[in-house]
Amino acid sequence: MQEIIAKLTAKDDKYACAIADKIISESQATDEWYEHFNTFATLLNHPKSFVRNRVLYILAANAQWDDENRFDAILDDYLAHVTDEKAITSRQCIKALAQVGKAKPQYIPRILGCFHSADLSKYKDSMRPLIEQDMAETEKTLRK
Repeated sequence: MQEIIAKLTAKDDKYACAIADKIISESQATDEWYEHFNTFATLLNHPKSFVRNRVLYILAANAQWDDENRFDAILDDYLAHVTDEKAITSRQCIKALAQVGKAKPQYIPRILGCFHSADLSKYKDSMRPLIEQDMAETEKTLRK
């Protein structure tokens, strides 16, 4: 697993993204990566936003396999990225939450509550409407 973490946090972002895409794709179809859920969760607060982006999607893809309710322990940390210091990570988190909510409908009220209480004032005027639009789209998906 340390090798996978090293690959996900590699300086070569193209390479690391390809590894993450492979894990995400495989996680859509099988639970083979779920056993590493807690290890992936340790990367939620990685200093590099690209790493945080990748792990948000990896964890979201594995939410469907979470029969052990491991997501319960990380939900607050995950939701904190709705207002991540980087606007792009905020957007990626919001989009990934659609998948989390579909897999774990019990989280939908907390997800929506997080959206409604999110302080977006720290983001540039050019990014704020995009984040708001992402929230609206994710909320619409979750309410279906």
